[in-house]
Amino acid sequence: MSARLSPRLAAVVNALPVQPHSRVLEIGCGPGAAARAVAARLTTGHILAVDRSATAIAQAEAAAVDEIASGRMSVRQVAGEDFVLETGEEPYDLVFAVRVGALDGRHPEIGQRMLARIAAATTARARLFIDGGDPLRELPIPRA
Repeated sequence: MSARLSPRLAAVVNALPVQPHSRVLEIGCGPGAAARAVAARLTTGHILAVDRSATAIAQAEAAAVDEIASGRMSVRQVAGEDFVLETGEEPYDLVFAVRVGALDGRHPEIGQRMLARIAAATTARARLFIDGGDPLRELPIPRA
């Protein structure tokens, strides 16, 4: 685990049901500390860390050179409510977000768009977790 992981982020990462083969999507990754900690638990899996901020993505990319080089992690600048799988990109089976207003109720209209994007980018059995529980809260992914 990264030495720079706060106790709160460490609790979140430790509570995620990450398997070595998981395909994980982090929405609102900031500088990528949690994503790097998840990447450390993956063998054949992958984590994609996304954030709307170019600055955050540049920080995450700079801090995760080894994880990205290993193929266990990638980063992308995109807002969660605009996220779509790229051509050939496999769907994700685990999604998490920490302090993302669209998912914690602060911005419900954006939240509905984001949940629809998450549903379109995940497997049928995918799970979505946000902070605000003890330490996580699971949200249902709406399926059409």
